[in-house]
Amino acid sequence: APIFHVNGDDPEACVRVAKLAVGYRRTFKKDVVIDMVCYRRRGHNETDNPSFTQPLMYDIIDNKRSVRKLYTEALIGRGDITLDEAEEALRDFQERLERVFLETRDASGQPKAAPDMSLPGPVAVDTAISQEAVKRIGDAYASLPDGFVVHPRLKPQLDRRVAMATEGAVDWAFGELLAFGSIVLDGVPVRLSGQDSRRGTFVQRHSVLVDRNTGEEHTPLKYLDPDQAQFWVYDSLLSEFAAVGFEYGYSVANPKVLVCWEAQFGDFVDGAQTITDEFISSGEAKWGQRSRVTLLLPHGYEGQGPDHSSARIERFLQLCAEDNMTVANCTTPANYFHLLRRQALAGVRPLVVFTPKSLLRLRAATSEVGDFTSGGFRPVVADPGLHDAGLSELGGAGEQPRPAEVHRVLLCSGKVFYDLAAYRAKEEITDTAILRIEQLHPFPADSLTDALAAYPSAEVRWVQEEPENMGAWQYLAMRLPALLEGRPPLTVSARPASASPAAGSGKVHEEQQRAVVTGAFAD
Repeated sequence: APIFHVNGDDPEACVRVAKLAVGYRRTFKKDVVIDMVCYRRRGHNETDNPSFTQPLMYDIIDNKRSVRKLYTEALIGRGDITLDEAEEALRDFQERLERVFLETRDASGQPKAAPDMSLPGPVAVDTAISQEAVKRIGDAYASLPDGFVVHPRLKPQLDRRVAMATEGAVDWAFGELLAFGSIVLDGVPVRLSGQDSRRGTFVQRHSVLVDRNTGEEHTPLKYLDPDQAQFWVYDSLLSEFAAVGFEYGYSVANPKVLVCWEAQFGDFVDGAQTITDEFISSGEAKWGQRSRVTLLLPHGYEGQGPDHSSARIERFLQLCAEDNMTVANCTTPANYFHLLRRQALAGVRPLVVFTPKSLLRLRAATSEVGDFTSGGFRPVVADPGLHDAGLSELGGAGEQPRPAEVHRVLLCSGKVFYDLAAYRAKEEITDTAILRIEQLHPFPADSLTDALAAYPSAEVRWVQEEPENMGAWQYLAMRLPALLEGRPPLTVSARPASASPAAGSGKVHEEQQRAVVTGAFAD
């Protein structure tokens, strides 16, 4: 990469070098570096005196004439401006500063209150799509270019997608592609990037197909309709900090695009914590900088160890206030579909979604076509019994618990729901209802109150896979008691508090998971 060195005391040279660097970048599509040789006259804040630690350097700097003075003298010496014009420009500059200062003060000289930069939450929007749109997206995975050869082990999976579009049992990956495909058909561009996003970390998405013989690539969602919006999907470099920072910036600069970044495993978003803290969670509050960047973070305890289990739900919820972002943990492809479409069509703030791993191929975690062509996102999902979304396959043959017989309500979010439902079916437990909180923030108090109203005297217990000091427990422990007046005290079933997000032993994991599930139903 070429390096252009330029003297910071020469503004015109700096401009010339900047133009040269941009021209080089545009012409050759390669990196270029500008090394501006300059200095800082003051310390990093009003009370800092850099001469304490750099006395000789700052003796030199204190004796240097400022860039403004040097440039003014150069302009006068060349005859570009007169001395009177230079003095008038300086007076005008000072007056502008004073005017802005006074405009920010009230009559008593105190700073005026900051303007209200808040935005409403997502407006009501119809997120269902037509049966024709579902079929069109499914058929796109069968209508491949002439001569395009799909890998023989992938072909059956694509055939299943075509069948899902009419027969149902839509799995998570196809439900997500239905969301992306329908969004671009609605005229909203979609940008997805991540460390393995084209194929999918868990070999599930296959948004880009590769010819088995030639290596040529084909992206079906780019060819749904001549008038559709664009669909971009990229495998990013292995840097969460750089990638998330870039996608956040892209979402601010191009707010009409649904910009998604996907972690290879949710744990890896730790590497972008600075971006989350300083920009995603607080950019609007600090600067009025609005973004609807969407983070997709695989999360769930499947015995894969402490570095492949937790997307750190607790960290995101600690940053939540004033509806600054939406945090969700869905349990069905259809609810995830409606959530993504709501974000694309009406979202105004960042969205953090804890996405699944084992649920990607769990038969119970599928949705019917009608779930996509009707309804919308449900922040709280009522007890489904055993005959909704394939739950009858988990074992047992009982019906939905009768509200009058329920003395315990389990609240949960995400994958653990299926473990609880399977245990309830196996043990034929009929006195316990299971409710899912799919949207953690903004906290859906009204929806949850309505769902709990069916069980007015039942005790309520929160269940999570994460240790007690992690997950959503502490966030919910501050919000749930206000909704549970007149009931027994709120309790929790979770792994014991731990310094590590998860155990490193598969055997220990199974024992802990069994304790969480059985403890949820224990008196």
